[in-house]
Amino acid sequence: MASFLLEMWHPLVDAFFAPPPLQQRWRLLLFLPVTLLLYPIKSIPYLFSRPFVTYRIPTRRPGESIRALVYNHPSKCPKLEKKRPLHIDVHAGGFVGGIPEADAPFCTQVAESTGAVVVAVTYRFAPRHPFPAAPDDIADALAWLVEHAGAELEADAKVITLSGFSAGGAVGLGGTLGSKDIKGRNIVKGAVTFYSLVDLRLTQLEKRKPPGYPPIDPAQALLPLFDTYAGPSRMRNLHNPRMHPTLASLHDLPEDMLFVIPTVDITLYEQMEMVERLQREAAVENEKRLASHNNRRIEKMIFEGQWHGWLECTSYTNKRHPSFN
Repeated sequence: MASFLLEMWHPLVDAFFAPPPLQQRWRLLLFLPVTLLLYPIKSIPYLFSRPFVTYRIPTRRPGESIRALVYNHPSKCPKLEKKRPLHIDVHAGGFVGGIPEADAPFCTQVAESTGAVVVAVTYRFAPRHPFPAAPDDIADALAWLVEHAGAELEADAKVITLSGFSAGGAVGLGGTLGSKDIKGRNIVKGAVTFYSLVDLRLTQLEKRKPPGYPPIDPAQALLPLFDTYAGPSRMRNLHNPRMHPTLASLHDLPEDMLFVIPTVDITLYEQMEMVERLQREAAVENEKRLASHNNRRIEKMIFEGQWHGWLECTSYTNKRHPSFN
């Protein structure tokens, strides 16, 4: 509970004590009501029911760790003859905040419907910790889970899938990109992203607006804050797929991928471009594979008239949305 409360107030702490420029400090304060209003409404019921066990996962930074919530922990569910699949979830937050409890409705559904051990992880935030801090944390979490999931969580580290909401999609794909087992196969077998940012070569204000996008964006004042994740090193990383997953090689990505895409969203075009490119490349590869091999699946679900983050609004959190299936 203490970690949950501290992370809730993270934007306020960074606004006063982190080193961002003055023009970003007031934006952090503007972002604070999101963390204090939206996240508790979604999270508090699960804080009382406690469907998860809290873990601290060590990172490459000596003495430091990241917080994770484990659903279907062995202490909370019946023992099975074989190990459960392992699913990793990465929360949203514009790269500057967020809490893993915010995805509790989704993680609970995945755990209940699939039987998988679901690990919802957090990561370090901009502007205090710009790229590559966040994907490094996810890479460290993945490495720890591969090594320890079997013994500690009774999960099968050979069957790992990934999900990410918004910024969490970019961080999750970037952090797991190219992770291979000893046979050279991708460790993460499947991934689903929800309105993910996959191309940060342009700033948020420079991105093309789709039809139906409101002429006055209620979040416009916050957009430069979200750019602080890539901002300091954007030019040095223009060709780095860990920052821009849309540039990733097909062979460094999971075999099966689903992109959940709302149409009234500035991420619409970058997601569609990534999906269509991967589908073309997968079609060529599938033609070359022997009949005994499984084909790659690159799919998308388009939701007309929906906006960025709509699934995280409180009116949807208690519903089993089709995209969650």
